[in-house]
Amino acid sequence: MSMIEVENVTKRFGPILAVDHISFSIARGEVVGFLGPNGAGKSTTMRILAGFFPPTSGRATVGQFDVVSQSFQVRQMIGYFPERVSVYPDLPVRSFLDFVAEAKDVPRMSRKSEVARVIDACGLDRVKDRVIGHLSKGYRQRVGIAQALLHKPQVLILDEPTIGLDPEQVVEIRRLIRDLGSERTVILSTHILSEVSSVCDRVIVIDRGKILASESLANLRAQLQRTRQIRVDLEGPEAPVSGLLQSFPGVESLRRTSSDTASLAFVLDYQGEDIRKQVSKAILDQGWGLLEIRSLEPTLEDMYLQLIRLEDRRLEAAL
Repeated sequence: MSMIEVENVTKRFGPILAVDHISFSIARGEVVGFLGPNGAGKSTTMRILAGFFPPTSGRATVGQFDVVSQSFQVRQMIGYFPERVSVYPDLPVRSFLDFVAEAKDVPRMSRKSEVARVIDACGLDRVKDRVIGHLSKGYRQRVGIAQALLHKPQVLILDEPTIGLDPEQVVEIRRLIRDLGSERTVILSTHILSEVSSVCDRVIVIDRGKILASESLANLRAQLQRTRQIRVDLEGPEAPVSGLLQSFPGVESLRRTSSDTASLAFVLDYQGEDIRKQVSKAILDQGWGLLEIRSLEPTLEDMYLQLIRLEDRRLEAAL
C-alpha cells in the first residue's frame, strides 16, 4: 500500500516552473532517495509534501490525506528536516526538544519520555545538557532530526541532511538514517550520489522539474545498461591476446588499460549473455596466465549522468 502518492503535480513561482507535472508513489516502509542537482525541484517537492505550500496543480497525498485540504492530518504524519534547520543556539539540547515537543502538542504526561526517546534514537545522550550553539555541525544535524521525530511521524522527510558535514559526520548521519528507516517511510532529498547508494532502497531522479527515473538501483542499472563490461588481466602476447578477445560474439570494443609490461589488462564492451566462462577457457587453452576476470558494474554516478544526457538529447530533439 502506498504511503505517498504524487499525481501530475506542478509548482510555479511566478514565471518560474519549479516542478513540472511530476508523478510518483512511495510504499510504506521504503527508504527512497530523491536525487537531482541543485535547483532540480527537490526541495520544492519536499515542501509540498510537508504542507508548507500547495501545488499549483495536481494532487499529493500522504497516508491518503490530501496535502492541501487535509494539511493538519498530513503534518501529524510527517517529520520534516529542512535543508536549513532552525534551532535555538542558546538552549541546551534537552530544553530545546522539550520546547518543540510542547509546540507539537505532545501530551505533557509523555513529553519527558518522548524527549528521552529521540535523544536515544539520535545518539544525543552525551550532549543532551550542552548548549546547541556549542555543538559540532554533525550534532546540530542530529538535533534537527530529533525534533522531526518527536511526534512519532510515520513519514520522515530529510532535505540534504549531510550537507556541510565532514566525512566522519556524514558516515554517522547515514548510519542514523538507515536505522530510522527500519521503522518508517523515509524520503532523503540529496544531490550527493553516494548518499543514495549507501542508504536507499529506491531512487527517484529529478532534473529541471521533471522525473527522469523512479526505480530500484538494480532495475535502473538493467534499463540503462545496453552493453556489459568485463575486465581481463592476464599474461600473454599482446597481439594474439587482443585478436582472441575481439573474436567473441557480441564484442563491440576492446581497450587496453594497463601499461605494465609484465601483464596485460583489457576491458571488453559486449552485448548478450555473460561470456566470462568462455573467455577464461579460451585463455587457459592457449596456455596463457589468467590473473583475473571480473564484471564491471556501472556506478550510480554513471547511471545518473546517462539519464541526464538522455534528457538533454530529448530536449534538443524537441527544439
